[in-house]
Amino acid sequence: MRLLATLSMAIRALRRNLLRTLLTMLGIIIGVGAVIAMVSIGNGAKAQVEAQIASLGQNVIMILSGQVTRGGFSMGFGSAPTLTKGDYEALRNEAHSIQGVSPEVRSFVQIAAGNQNLNTQVFGVGEDYLEIRAWPLRSGSNFTETDVRNAAKVAVIGQTTATTLFGDSDPVGQVVRIKNAPFTIVGALAPKGMAMMGNDQDDIILVPYTSAMVRLTGATTFRSFLVQAAAGSGQLARTQEEIVELLRQRHRIGPDRDDDFMVRTQEEIAAMATSTSRIMTVLLGAIAGVSLLVGGIGIMNIMLVSVTERTREIGLRLAVGARSRDILWQFLIEAVVLSVAGGLLGIGLGVGGARAVSANFGWTTLVSAQSIVLAFAFSAAIGVFFGFYPARQASRLDPIEALHYE
Repeated sequence: MRLLATLSMAIRALRRNLLRTLLTMLGIIIGVGAVIAMVSIGNGAKAQVEAQIASLGQNVIMILSGQVTRGGFSMGFGSAPTLTKGDYEALRNEAHSIQGVSPEVRSFVQIAAGNQNLNTQVFGVGEDYLEIRAWPLRSGSNFTETDVRNAAKVAVIGQTTATTLFGDSDPVGQVVRIKNAPFTIVGALAPKGMAMMGNDQDDIILVPYTSAMVRLTGATTFRSFLVQAAAGSGQLARTQEEIVELLRQRHRIGPDRDDDFMVRTQEEIAAMATSTSRIMTVLLGAIAGVSLLVGGIGIMNIMLVSVTERTREIGLRLAVGARSRDILWQFLIEAVVLSVAGGLLGIGLGVGGARAVSANFGWTTLVSAQSIVLAFAFSAAIGVFFGFYPARQASRLDPIEALHYE
């Protein structure tokens, strides 16, 4: 009962100067709201990256060719064409833990259909590519192993490219000219969305890699393979080891030499891609958390002013029998009420701010219960931390001197 009476007294004291109370709470409100909104933006970015990684397919492994050094600067893996057709055949026939493998031959070329034309990305891939990427067809069918072997002039088209060239009509059966070579569209891909780097995955045309090498690029080697490991717990790591061992053997790489290729699993790609968004989330939360500290300093300042203004009241309470700890609890509860009320209003501000950012800017935001609980708990802790000193000062006042205070 004494705690409830003290709480009631603290609320009455705060209501006596309502405007000052609201202004004091403002720092906590903004701090909690900023923390929740910023963490929600960071979590949304992380979730979006994870979804884009998942769009690669299931149990996917990427193999990149070696790197070229020009003028003392490394151009990165994938810049040197060190992967061969023999490597591709060896992976298909000798790597038993591989469920599917496809080379990737990339080229930006001009394509045309009727009176429409555009510059887009053409991928030369194998017949396993769509299964590896878990990429369904909207209509038509995929090209076959025979098409790949014969370097047939057939293509599978992405939704963005199909809409640009053919509008709302079904592109299957239509002919597109890729570098003046006529390709018949045999399939239309279902929409996939944005990739990790922000490019549109649906703005694409897939052709047999043999057709791309013969008719588009003239290349004789590959810069990347896409591999799907067989399903099973821990299979990715075992498949990765098998690929590395097979390619090192084929490339005659000694035990003391570095690989002239790079193998990355989907898990490793996801870890690298989400590390940046994770760091961004922490930084955004930390920056927003500074405003919480500022709000706490504001509470301490106002509570010290309140102690000074109410010195005679404190002396009177001590003179009629109140104990020092009663005074301590009264002012400490006032500080906690300020921070808790500000925290509750800040939660509403943060959730509303995150939704407003998502609605107005199209950013993905993800409000988590964990961020709400942590922000609220931190605001309450700030009330206790910054309110303790003023409350302690009030409880140590000498009643006689307090009664004579003007």
